Amino acid sequence: MNIDAVDRQLIQATQTGLPLVAQPYQAVAEQLGLSVEEVMQRLARMQQDGIIRRIAAVPNHYKLGYRYNGMTVWDVDDRQIDNLGPKVAELPFVSHCYQRPRHLPDWPYNLFAMVHGKTQQDAERQVAIISEVLGEHVGSRDVLYSSKILKKTGLRIGG
Repeated sequence: MNIDAVDRQLIQATQTGLPLVAQPYQAVAEQLGLSVEEVMQRLARMQQDGIIRRIAAVPNHYKLGYRYNGMTVWDVDDRQIDNLGPKVAELPFVSHCYQRPRHLPDWPYNLFAMVHGKTQQDAERQVAIISEVLGEHVGSRDVLYSSKILKKTGLRIGG
């Protein structure tokens, strides 16, 4: 996972987000003295190599009116999680979904899926749909609702 000086400049130029303009890659290219094609190729390569995970919007759900943001946690049969986890992740209202180890006896949950609702009823409907997808393969479950927005940034490379 080697990066050269140009990769480093590109990471530093984009790590707080792409410019909010009509052509963000063009703006970054101009800032760094590169072509748009080179910027996009370098970002694609770094993503493919695992240097960067993804390029995506990070919305502020509260500002968009989603006040009921809940991390649903599920105790899913270990023999079924590889089959069921992707089905939950594909649901259009699940923003992220992942498997984590249990920490018994206090924490029996091994599947996590984030939902967002404008009302508590919206969020509860989403939880019910996830429950239907998981069916009989679920032991216990819970929903951990957010009470405030936490840091939504990754690692920052200094200059």
